[in-house]
Amino acid sequence: MIKSGSGAAYDVQTSWQKFEAWLRRHAPEDHEALRPGASAAKLAELEKEIGFPVNDDLLLLLSKHNGVVPRRSSVEAGAFLFGYSLLDTDGILEWQRNLASTAREAVEDDYEEEVVGRTAHDRWVPFAQSLTGDLLFIDHRGEHYGDIGELSFGDPEFLWLGPGIGAVLHDLCESVEGMSPLRRLGRRPSIHEGRMLEWVAG
Repeated sequence: MIKSGSGAAYDVQTSWQKFEAWLRRHAPEDHEALRPGASAAKLAELEKEIGFPVNDDLLLLLSKHNGVVPRRSSVEAGAFLFGYSLLDTDGILEWQRNLASTAREAVEDDYEEEVVGRTAHDRWVPFAQSLTGDLLFIDHRGEHYGDIGELSFGDPEFLWLGPGIGAVLHDLCESVEGMSPLRRLGRRPSIHEGRMLEWVAG
């Protein structure tokens, strides 16, 4: 059984169930975009290919839903996570390899200080992507283990979002239930055409 990460301030399973129920009621096309969960074999393959154990909370989410149906445009549902769409295991592996390659090249080309731990790291595991290619990732470094970051390409450094998936989901639930802004991100939730959740500036 896959469990929520030990010592988490917020229970991932409880927060996700609450959020998914909210999607079903208020953003039905977002709910329909969720794909079936990844098998235990698929999760084991992901860990083997990445080369280190993946955070339990991320494995838990993937076991429930292996990403969403890929979006082709901004009018399609599925970007309910602050404007990001959950990646499947293949997408996670592809982006983790991209970040690891970027970090490795920075070391080889002697600009490690500008890149490694700021815009790329081999221990960052992306789990959600925007249409523009920006990423949400979970940090797997010892001193930052479990932290969630937002990586906007072109920015000189990532934005810290919270101390784990549980905390981020808790903030997400509170925001959508009260339709209140997340001031740290400068975004607020909005229901588009009664079918999907959007995050707009404000």
